[in-house]
Amino acid sequence: MTPAEIRTHLRYSGWASQRLLDAAKKLNPDELTRNTGVSHESILGTLSHIHFADRIWYSRVVDANEPVIRQSDLATLEREWPAIQRKWEAWAENVQSADLERKVPCKSPDGIPYEIAAEKAVLHLVNHDSLHRGQVMAMIRQLGIAPPPTDLMMYYRLSMAGTAA
Repeated sequence: MTPAEIRTHLRYSGWASQRLLDAAKKLNPDELTRNTGVSHESILGTLSHIHFADRIWYSRVVDANEPVIRQSDLATLEREWPAIQRKWEAWAENVQSADLERKVPCKSPDGIPYEIAAEKAVLHLVNHDSLHRGQVMAMIRQLGIAPPPTDLMMYYRLSMAGTAA
């Protein structure tokens, strides 16, 4: 991955997550928290998990002092998610190839330590977020609501038109 590709994918991920957060803000509390039996139980639970991943990976790749927020209500997501996205994008603006090759120390969910190149950690994050956004989209569809398109090709199309903000 090149620094430019990392920037594109991080911007895409933030754009797609913001679109789903905006859709979630239109839902009532029951719709947000209804246990669907998918992923992290509910729309809010799954969005919180995506936000948590954005923060935990930022703390691993960029700044170990970044606070990690496990569970969030909608107000916290509205405030904190754009903030961590701005931090990712600021990091990506200055990232160099050598930074992307740097090994990042991690632990698996079962506590096994390992290292991974920063570029692979970022790609994992973008892929992870896409997986869970797809689950949120399915939960929104189950409510009878059409979710906003969040796929990468839509982002590319809107970016070329200058409307992916």
